[in-house]
Amino acid sequence: MSAFAFDVTAADFEQKVVDASRKTPVLVDFWAAWCAPCRTLKPMLEKLADEFGGRILVAKVNTEQEQELAARFGIRGIPDVRAFVGGTQIDGFTGALPENALREFIARILPSDAEPLRLEAQSSRERGDVNTSRALLLKAIDADPKFEAARLDLIDLLIDINELDEADRLLKEIIYRARDEERVRTLEARLGLASARPASADEAALRARIDDNGADLEARLELANLAAEKGEFDTALENLLAIVQQDRGFKDDAGRKTMIQVFSLMPSDSPLLRDYRSRLAAVLNR
Repeated sequence: MSAFAFDVTAADFEQKVVDASRKTPVLVDFWAAWCAPCRTLKPMLEKLADEFGGRILVAKVNTEQEQELAARFGIRGIPDVRAFVGGTQIDGFTGALPENALREFIARILPSDAEPLRLEAQSSRERGDVNTSRALLLKAIDADPKFEAARLDLIDLLIDINELDEADRLLKEIIYRARDEERVRTLEARLGLASARPASADEAALRARIDDNGADLEARLELANLAAEKGEFDTALENLLAIVQQDRGFKDDAGRKTMIQVFSLMPSDSPLLRDYRSRLAAVLNR
């Protein structure tokens, strides 16, 4: 057995797979003892984990014993392999691939040689040095034009510094071929909210307008956009739902459309997300 392969259960999946994948790509192998193709694939994965010297990890899930995990990931046939990178599932396949195809699959998910530049760019951004961060990301992309994570980081940075046209151009270039679909959806939502950002919005003034006139839907929309950008999702959704309740047609259904953008920014297991999805559905279906 490989030193880089291990069993995983529902109890430690978050730690051994999701958290671990933020540093090293993790292949999750859903298998069962009775499955002949599984008995072919499993030792091949372990062999390649050793061969790559820990650049990938293999997490093994016995679907007979871990039916909860199998159901969570919609496993319908085995072997089924899911690739996690950066805390997110980005790829996968079903069935026992031949070794050459398995090598190609692993090569696609391995970190780029330009990853150190990306990590340095993250550190610069955390220190507030956005110019250095941008330069390092451009250098990383120049070194590896297929380096998706660096491109997405650059788009994220451009949204932050309000260079929205360039962010939009770069996002359109990558949107239909990106593997990290979840992050792309988040960036789409952030860009949409930033594009609707008022030129000179004063939060206190907007709240005062709403207190004075709850039907001031323009103020509610501006406040919701400001709140969503700051991660104050409760405030954003409260005002957006009020817009939908009062005037579904306001600005071409801006209340509902913006709610959907905000949903894209929220964790999928958020109770607030579930609550407002339910409340929006109730308003739309009444």
